[in-house]
Amino acid sequence: MAFRELSMIDVKELLRRFAAGESTRRAAAGCGADRKTVGRYYQAARECGVAAGVELTDQLVARVAGAVQARPKPPPSEAWQALVPHRARIEQWLSGDRPLRLVRVLELLAREGVEVSYNTLRRYVQRELGHGGPRVTVRLADTPPGEEAQLDFGHLGWLVVDGKRRKLWALIVTLSFSRYMFVWPTLTQTVRDVCEGLDAAWRFFGGVPKRAVLDNASSMVTVPNPQAPTVQRGFQEYAQARGLFVDPARVRRPQDKGRVENAVPYVRERWCDGETLLDLADARRSAERWCREVAGQRVHGTTRQVPADVFAREEKPHLIPPPSMPFDVPVWSQAKVHPDHHVQVARALYSVPTAYIGRTLDVRLDAKMVKLYAGAELVKVHARVEPGKRSTDPDDYPKTKTAYALRSVDAVISAAQQRGEHVGAFAAKLLSGPLPWVRMRQAQALIRLCDRHGDERVNAVCARAIAFEVYEVPRLERLLKQAQLAEADCGEPGKVVPLPGRFARSAELFATRRPSGGGER
Repeated sequence: MAFRELSMIDVKELLRRFAAGESTRRAAAGCGADRKTVGRYYQAARECGVAAGVELTDQLVARVAGAVQARPKPPPSEAWQALVPHRARIEQWLSGDRPLRLVRVLELLAREGVEVSYNTLRRYVQRELGHGGPRVTVRLADTPPGEEAQLDFGHLGWLVVDGKRRKLWALIVTLSFSRYMFVWPTLTQTVRDVCEGLDAAWRFFGGVPKRAVLDNASSMVTVPNPQAPTVQRGFQEYAQARGLFVDPARVRRPQDKGRVENAVPYVRERWCDGETLLDLADARRSAERWCREVAGQRVHGTTRQVPADVFAREEKPHLIPPPSMPFDVPVWSQAKVHPDHHVQVARALYSVPTAYIGRTLDVRLDAKMVKLYAGAELVKVHARVEPGKRSTDPDDYPKTKTAYALRSVDAVISAAQQRGEHVGAFAAKLLSGPLPWVRMRQAQALIRLCDRHGDERVNAVCARAIAFEVYEVPRLERLLKQAQLAEADCGEPGKVVPLPGRFARSAELFATRRPSGGGER
């Protein structure tokens, strides 16, 4: 007969027969055990005080079974004993800043003369140090009603859209307490898709839970760090607007969102497979009807209750009221401020104050507004314009360049009038043509001449230029330089020195009579 270790119920049956006075032969035949085995149990029963009328409690049965089945622990092998003196070092190697693998530990031990097999080392560190071995998990307690929802994306199948076969995804939202679920089919997994799907889920549930355990899709989590995950900015704004706290799950840790993890194959098999879907809108209507009539009305395999009934009775009163307005999903990016005081956002230009030229700013773009941030500081707010357009605030420019940048003719003429009557008249005439901004630079140069040569001199030169109808600023500049050089050559300051004419000729060339002394005419 093959060896068979008796279970608790078998041992109890033997003790019951022993108390009834049956022989070992008859008990062995009735229990299907070896006669020698029955003899050992009978001997242990006598030693433990089993007799007629004694209650066979679980403790008594366990004591008798232990007396028979207990075997002496074999002494440790030589290889095992060789590892004992090195326990501290092995533990240090396995728990350092960069833990070593067991293969490397085995090599280091062999270098010191400790020859053991890999299996012996593995068993030693598992039993003595608790390193490796089967993963131990615990079952988390259920959350309070209305406390948590778990989110996950799953691939359900395919959908033909405009004659093209597209992947059909689904955002699955499961309330952790009641197990009531909502399915939102989608073709993409953008931030807008997530926000739209969650708003549809809150309308379906009639409320919003306090917390959401997220999948690590890039539309929700940009950096899936276990200790400090980075939530996508647009989705973070959505959570703030809905009063929702988010808790990203760890990467490759499905147990962090176990309430929704197994729902993906369930939705695929029970709703999508074999279903004829006309388009995305039809898929969403069908999924919502299936969630309400099938998934919500089944008896859940874990709770053994109907999710829709538990939700309506215990969870719905604890939810936050659902949103009444759709969420305008913002798009966050970064843009560098160029020397022309503008940043490019969505193919449009927006002005920024001079102090931020050369810096990279955070940009928040929604359907109506563009906000520019330097860290936590709000730098500028613009109304959104169409691609190719520009939104410029004149106050962002330096005061000296605002008029030129905005091509303000009136501002330049007003600045020239403040330098003198003739300077203002010259500037007004200069900019009076059909394309005044073409000569804007000359008007600016005229004002700079006043800064270098003085308002009085430029005003006098402008008066002469107006008299001769010469409206060229470069010529005015040459006249002022010539006057400045002639004044420097004059030895007596304040004395008027006649300047030589540009085309002056000798007076004899204009004579009509011969000089006295005769001669022919």
